[in-house]
Amino acid sequence: MTTGPTDTDQARSDGASGDTNATSRSLGPDDAAIYVDGLAKTFGDGADAVTAVDDVSFTVAPGEVVGLLGPNGAGKTTTIKSILGLVLPDDGAVRIQGVDVHADPRAAYEHVDAMLEGARNDYWRLTVRENLRYFAAIRGQNPDAVADRHEALLDNLDLADKADTAVRELSRGMKQKVSLASVLAGDVSVAFLDEPTLGLDVESSLKLRRELRRLAEERGLTLVLSSHDMDVIEDVCDRVVIMNEGRVIVDDTVEDLLAGFETRGYRITVRGVDDATLDDVRERFELSDVQRTADRARFDVAADTETFYRLTDAMEAHGLDVASVETVQPDLAEVFVEMTSATPDGDPASDGAEPESEPRTNHPPAGDGGDGR
Repeated sequence: MTTGPTDTDQARSDGASGDTNATSRSLGPDDAAIYVDGLAKTFGDGADAVTAVDDVSFTVAPGEVVGLLGPNGAGKTTTIKSILGLVLPDDGAVRIQGVDVHADPRAAYEHVDAMLEGARNDYWRLTVRENLRYFAAIRGQNPDAVADRHEALLDNLDLADKADTAVRELSRGMKQKVSLASVLAGDVSVAFLDEPTLGLDVESSLKLRRELRRLAEERGLTLVLSSHDMDVIEDVCDRVVIMNEGRVIVDDTVEDLLAGFETRGYRITVRGVDDATLDDVRERFELSDVQRTADRARFDVAADTETFYRLTDAMEAHGLDVASVETVQPDLAEVFVEMTSATPDGDPASDGAEPESEPRTNHPPAGDGGDGR
């Protein structure tokens, strides 16, 4: 639960809004950075067939940051792989910057790159800077011409001190940042990032979130993030697309999604509480998360304005000393769980046929001369 407005809430209200979502929905295949229409994929045949993606459609505007979410087995990975051309869908259309991914994959790949979880994304024998130069070069760019961009990436991701260190010598968190820097080393306009903060400490994660927002706002980079860390999604994304059982069940701005699920409530701390008083308040009001220490108690209560005033009258009648009152609203993690916990048959969904991680697209495997393991 979160209490009161946060800096993230303010930043989101200054940037994203319902208008952003409306604009994204109205974009056609030639105008959207990412255009997905009627995507479908089934693995297997007959009784063993598993529908991984079922009529999935959404668009992403240029420069928009979208979180693609869903429980394990929801179809996210198959959707991402279909967008990137790693899986041939049974039906549907996918365009990146107006280019049909399946009809002209080479032209589409000029615009997009991805960092997908579990991959050895970089050449571990090369230094950090050499990796950035290499991945820019395989996109047909002169590494010297984008050297300033690489230096800025190294600075902003706190990699400058390790720029001439072989990737194999870095920690897991540092390797994660190198993978991200390699994705951004070339001149792509669309990037898919799976668990971009995996392995990072809190400070590094916060800095990375700020850098992703900066890249979207200043460079117009379109980002699609998949993460189990809802704080990352809340901080970075303008909008979320939530999948469950192969279908899109939510497509809305973060701000509107949270507002739509807001349950008005309060977190109250009082002093001077005895057992009889607490029992009386429990009987008359719906208290939750009650924590008691000596004569002090803290509890949450779902209440509209009228109920709140009746509660304060009851506390005053009992002579309680109110130490603090905070408004309480659900966070994105709670909304996500509520949206995805129930399925038609009551069981967790699973696409079963596809793992939830895949080696990085566009970059060659690092096994041949890569990490040397």
